[in-house]
Amino acid sequence: MNQMASHSPLRFKNRLYYALLAAGGLIVLLGLYAAHMMETHGHIITGMNNQIVWGAPHVFAIFLIISASGVLNVSSIGSVFNKPAYKARAPLAGLLSIAMLAGGLTVLMLDLGRPERIIVAATHYNITSVFAWNILLYSGMFAAVVVYLWTMMEQRMKAWSKPAGFLVLVWRFILTTGTGVIFSFLVARQAFGTAILPPMFIVISFAWGMAVFHIVQSSIYAWNAKSLDEYVQKRMRNLMGLFVIAALYFVATYHLTNLYFAKQTEFERFILIGGGVYPLLFWAGYILVGNILPLLLIYHPSFGKTGSVIVASILIIFGGFSLLYVLIIGGQAFPLSIFPGFEASSSFGDGAIGLYQPSIPEIMLGVGGVGISFLITAIGIRVLDFVPREIPKSP
Repeated sequence: MNQMASHSPLRFKNRLYYALLAAGGLIVLLGLYAAHMMETHGHIITGMNNQIVWGAPHVFAIFLIISASGVLNVSSIGSVFNKPAYKARAPLAGLLSIAMLAGGLTVLMLDLGRPERIIVAATHYNITSVFAWNILLYSGMFAAVVVYLWTMMEQRMKAWSKPAGFLVLVWRFILTTGTGVIFSFLVARQAFGTAILPPMFIVISFAWGMAVFHIVQSSIYAWNAKSLDEYVQKRMRNLMGLFVIAALYFVATYHLTNLYFAKQTEFERFILIGGGVYPLLFWAGYILVGNILPLLLIYHPSFGKTGSVIVASILIIFGGFSLLYVLIIGGQAFPLSIFPGFEASSSFGDGAIGLYQPSIPEIMLGVGGVGISFLITAIGIRVLDFVPREIPKSP
């Protein structure tokens, strides 16, 4: 009887693990079902329309893709800059990058419609299309991170770990720049068409990626009844706070730059003051919940423990979704200024604010991408053992 009692917690944890996998699989199936509904019934069942063609699934997809780049900052600090506090966590960062990139790209492909036509894009390459550039960037990212993981986990390849880490460092900068360029090249929308978006995406990827890494690492340590070394926790907590401040600086610069130009004044008034849900998400969702509260939890002397850092990370992620919703959907909702200085109106809706409300299939598809990332991470950690083994005591 004592022997059965001693093994029961282990069996319970195994059952809990498979229950989590089943829940993740169910979420993925719901996402695939939502994509099937959108494919068979058309986008009429979504909140998207002729003016707002990128909806909630794009918010999920862009967040996952940007975070997939940013989470590799942990591995870059360890391998490229030779910091032991991060080196033991580099494999986990690589796994998270692959998982989130796969989840984000799946949502992106299924949301655009006719995903099977990716074969056309792959066999008939259009060098003038920024979307075609990103096909190479995304596939190259997968390949670079896989090689990087190989050099870290295979003893014979250890000598190549730093060159592979440097390749990943450069490639993820290029990839995030390519994601930002998609928007900065869209001069037809007043919210986009600015050169500050690519570097802004790079900086915010650092904050969001670090927040995701904190949550996953803390979950792994709690699952294995381990405690994170205080030195490592302090270093990573302070670095995440620094990234949050830097991201806030770039977002503020983006809006201040727009306010300086007279042609952007109406757009900024719409986004920051009179746009309904968009100012609410920006000020309450991004500024307050996504920046001010996390910075208090990170730097206030009364906080700083593991629980506070996890809460701060969750708030940062919520702020990230809020910012992308305002930027992507709010940027499309504001009417295009075809004739500056004149009012344009027609039966088509020229000059009118675009209306959008996310539908259940859109939310299901976006959450399905998160489910894909979760399954890849959970299975990878269990099968290939990505749990950080070293707990350094000094730099």
